[in-house]
Amino acid sequence: TSRGLGDVYKRQEYPDAGFLADLFAKMKAEITENGEDELYNDIEFPLAQVLADMTRTGVLVDKDGIEQFGVKLRTELEQVLTRIHMETGSASFNPNSPKQLGEMLFDTMGLPHGKKTQRGWSTDAETLESLRPYSPVIDEILKYRTYAKLLSTYVDGLLNAEAADGRVHSTFIQTEARTGRISSTEPNLQNIPVRTDEGRAVREAFVAESGNVIISADYSQIELRLLAHLSGDEHLVRAFNEGEDFHAETAARVFGVPVFEVTPDLRSRAKAVNFGIVYGQQAYGLSQSLHISMAEARDMIDRYYEAYPGVRTFLDNVVARAK
Repeated sequence: TSRGLGDVYKRQEYPDAGFLADLFAKMKAEITENGEDELYNDIEFPLAQVLADMTRTGVLVDKDGIEQFGVKLRTELEQVLTRIHMETGSASFNPNSPKQLGEMLFDTMGLPHGKKTQRGWSTDAETLESLRPYSPVIDEILKYRTYAKLLSTYVDGLLNAEAADGRVHSTFIQTEARTGRISSTEPNLQNIPVRTDEGRAVREAFVAESGNVIISADYSQIELRLLAHLSGDEHLVRAFNEGEDFHAETAARVFGVPVFEVTPDLRSRAKAVNFGIVYGQQAYGLSQSLHISMAEARDMIDRYYEAYPGVRTFLDNVVARAK
């Protein structure tokens, strides 16, 4: 019974455990009252068991590989720091210090700045990105931040998180993200960068034990398939039904070239437009993410709507209905 369990746990180190059965009974009654028994029984509770198994099992890591990558990363970090010191003319400058960084970029080097607060000039990622055209040292500072984050969070973090069985036992949580996604903590395994060589190197540290393989599976452009379904745009629907490379197809239509002439860069740009449109991105946001002018970004969005007129109609109707 809940009382009996409570007495057992109180004698150990879980003084609140005796309340869990009563809490469960109260919350379970609310679930039934809200008509959510099926959600609880068929989806959420089975998923909780899967996530518990994932946490218990853990994922095998290549400790030697991580350590070797750490050595390489530290070397590159030192080289980047040397270049930063040369560019700024200060051997004592610490790019990790927001105060020193703000003073160096805006007071000493005179780069364009935003508002000054009590803590000094803002040097967040968005601010630094906007300063790229003004000085080559910005690229080095962004690189330094990336390497330092990889080293502290992933290299050292994974080595510290490795258990005696050689595995990392991250905790997976199903109730934290408002979107309904699973989140991961201690360590967070879900925000390891994938678009850089260094980020991919960290991912390679996760290995399968002998006789097994790691499988990567993902929905194929799920948001865009939903957009095709909801908008009914004939070109979007046909692209998916014919199994084409959707981003390459969009690039061909937006940039006016045959599909076989679409370069990786053009495909990447089209991908940014595809997903940006779904989430209501405007010309300014697209120009920032692709590092292009507002005029170019606006032209790309206009061409997109010309290529997929059904999408424009659908999005306009969504706004009209919301009003």
